[in-house]
Amino acid sequence: MRLFTKLAAAALIASSGPALAQQQLSIATGGTGGVYYPMGGGLAEVINNHVEGFSATAEVTGASVENMGLIATGDADLAIALADTVQQAYQGTGRFEGQQLPMVRAVGSLYANMVQIVVAADSDIQSIADLPGKRVSVGAPGSGTEVNAETLLAANGISFDDFTAERLNFNETADALANGDIDAGFWSVGSPTSSILNLATTNEIRMISLTDEEVAKADEADPTFAPLSLAGGTYQGVDEDISTLGVPNVLVVSSEMDEETVYQITKAMYENIADMQAIHPAANETTVEFSMNATPVPLHAGALRYYEEAGAEIPDTLRE
Repeated sequence: MRLFTKLAAAALIASSGPALAQQQLSIATGGTGGVYYPMGGGLAEVINNHVEGFSATAEVTGASVENMGLIATGDADLAIALADTVQQAYQGTGRFEGQQLPMVRAVGSLYANMVQIVVAADSDIQSIADLPGKRVSVGAPGSGTEVNAETLLAANGISFDDFTAERLNFNETADALANGDIDAGFWSVGSPTSSILNLATTNEIRMISLTDEEVAKADEADPTFAPLSLAGGTYQGVDEDISTLGVPNVLVVSSEMDEETVYQITKAMYENIADMQAIHPAANETTVEFSMNATPVPLHAGALRYYEEAGAEIPDTLRE
C-alpha cells in the first residue's frame, strides 16, 4: 500500500478514536547474502527507534530493478538500488526503455557497490576476455549485479550470449562456485559481503582484476561507474589489490510520499548513522557529502529540506 494512502487511512483512524496505530513502512532491499538487506535492516531499526509513529521492516527482494518497480507500484515505501538502475528508471532508458518511472526521488546515497568477479583459484580464467564459452552467474534476475555485468561486458565487446549465463543470487552463486557448477560469478555489492567471505573460508578463490582499458570503456558506457580498488586481504586468499568499478547505491522513495515523513527519516538516518554502522561497515560511507556527489536523480522535497538545514552544498541537478 502506498504511504500517502496509509496516511489518509491513519487520519481517519485518528479522527475516530484516541489510539493511533503505527504506520508500517516497507524497505525493499535484496538477498540475504548481500549488503542491501543488512543496510535496510539498520535503516529500519533507526526508523523504529527514532521516527515517532512509524514501524519499518526490511524486505528480501531481487534487488535494484525489482525495487524500482516496487516503488512505482507502491508495494514498497523505500528502496535501495544502484545508481545506474535508478537513473535508467527515472529517464526511461536501458532496462526501463518504454516504462519511465518519473515518480522516483532520492533520499540520498548510502555507499558504493564494487563489481567483484570471483573464480576458483585454479581456474584458467584470468580476465573478462576469458569468459566466452564459460558458465557464468551474472546475478539474480532484475538485480543491479545483472545490469552492471551486462554494461561492463558489453562495453568491452562481450555479450551474455557469448557464454552460458546463469541468473543466481549471491548465495546461490557462491554455492555454485563451490560445487563447480559455474566457472565465474559476478557480485555488485558492498565490500566485504558475507557470501564471498563464507565462500573464501571453505574454498580457494581468486578475483579478476579489470585493466585500465576495460575500466575506461565501462565508464564511457555508463558515467555512474567509478574506478575503485578492492584492498588485498579483504577476502581470505585474495592478497593483492583488485582493480574494479564501483557504483553508488541510492535510497529512493516515491514523489508521492509525505514530505514530513521523508524529512524525519532523512534526519534520523544521518543523526543516528552509528546504529547502521554497527550492523554493516558499508554505512561508514553514508554521509551528506557522499549523497551530494553520488546521487543521480532529484531529491525528494523532504530530503532536500534536511540537506538545506544541514548546510549542504546542493547541486542544481538534485533539485527539481
